[in-house]
Amino acid sequence: MVAQLRLGPAGERTEMDMVAAHVLVFPCPVHGHITCMLHFATGLLAAGLHVTFLHSDHNLRRAGRGDDAQLAAAASSPRLRHCPSRTGSPSNTRATWAESVAYRYLLASLVGDAGAGATGGFPPVTCVVADGIMSFAVDVAEELGVPALAFRTDSACSFLAYLSLPRLLELGELPFKDGDDLDEPVRGVPGMESFLRRRDLPSQCQDCDDPENDPLLQIVYGFTAHSGNARALVLNTAASMERAALAHIAPHMRDVFAIGPLHAMSPAPAAGGAGGSPWREDDGCLAWLDGQADRSVVYVSLGSLTVISLEQFAEFLSGLVAAGYPFLWVLRTDMVGASQNAAVQEAVAAAGRSKARVVEWAPQRDVLRHRAVGCFLTHAGWNSTLEAAVEGVPTVCWPFFVDQQINSRFVGAVWGTGLDMKDVCDAAVVERMGGEESGEIRASAQALAREVRRDVADGGSSAAEFERLVEFIVELSTTAVAAINDEE
Repeated sequence: MVAQLRLGPAGERTEMDMVAAHVLVFPCPVHGHITCMLHFATGLLAAGLHVTFLHSDHNLRRAGRGDDAQLAAAASSPRLRHCPSRTGSPSNTRATWAESVAYRYLLASLVGDAGAGATGGFPPVTCVVADGIMSFAVDVAEELGVPALAFRTDSACSFLAYLSLPRLLELGELPFKDGDDLDEPVRGVPGMESFLRRRDLPSQCQDCDDPENDPLLQIVYGFTAHSGNARALVLNTAASMERAALAHIAPHMRDVFAIGPLHAMSPAPAAGGAGGSPWREDDGCLAWLDGQADRSVVYVSLGSLTVISLEQFAEFLSGLVAAGYPFLWVLRTDMVGASQNAAVQEAVAAAGRSKARVVEWAPQRDVLRHRAVGCFLTHAGWNSTLEAAVEGVPTVCWPFFVDQQINSRFVGAVWGTGLDMKDVCDAAVVERMGGEESGEIRASAQALAREVRRDVADGGSSAAEFERLVEFIVELSTTAVAAINDEE
């Protein structure tokens, strides 16, 4: 159950205080970011706040057609509105001058009297929660007198690795040299010295030859460090999963809120779509799972962005068939390079015979909680990692890029909830999913699930942090409204 704002006998919030709090939620327009921040917006609504959610025009059109059930369901709240935005391109997190001006104009209109009067009774925006990879959104808000928080949709461990880049350079850990052993331990990321290897650093760290002049690395470090300028950093994680990383991040931020996993604190979206997904979910796969034995199915999904070669596809398929278990495989039309999707699906069907089911997109939360699913072959994206953790499903991780490299190391070496198959695509590793070690991995996965569920339950650490965050936003909003009134 999502955290509710609890009112104590002293300092009790009034209904007017709650009405005054109106949060502009601004995600990067990428599927995983939108999904996560929609769950966040749902929690704010449940706590009594008003929310304006910035969306790309494309996603708003999808919601209007009913293609996205999560967007359509959220739109039914009288305190939520969706607003079109042409800023925050996912291919360029450094806003152009035009994007920054457009955002400034939009936010000014939502803060001013004209914006409030034109929105059907919505109060002016009093707080911004912006995707942390779009630092311009925080800066513009503060320049307009609107308090702003940074929200990161990736893991705390990856955030800490990015934050540690200057120390990694100082120690000579970066750049890697030809012939370097990628299994050598890495110094410089606090709290991870005993298990973090070179190959576990985020992909931006591994792909650069001249870190001090690498534009991508500089951008990644820039928006990570910039979160320290925001009023607070909000992370979709739980203390039971990343307590040490959170402790090392805290001294660099003005405040830190660990409020996840948010999907476990939000009502499940209706069948038919997930926030911002360009693919329609195939609900028929749930009926197929109903016909399978308990914990017998391998669920395979490498996320919304991963692209694999034909050779890698063949290696995965070989391992899945050799493992002997039924499998449900999410194969997007754009996923296997230089191939016809129909031919790829036919190859899976022929190899797996009656044991294989292929879909373009799946209702992942429902799949992972299904009694038939016994293992999850994943790219270790943070949303997927959290969803598997909540359901106690063992994972085999094949990370593709960015934070997935370090996420998969935590799965294999810290939590012990799965196997880390990075840098190789090995049918033998896929086969091991049903080996002797699977029982120990399953026990660890279920133990972590119990801890995470305690975190999100009433009185748990994430629920308490969400409640504290709502109080913080209300206080910021009250101060912002008072300052506006004083100016008038």
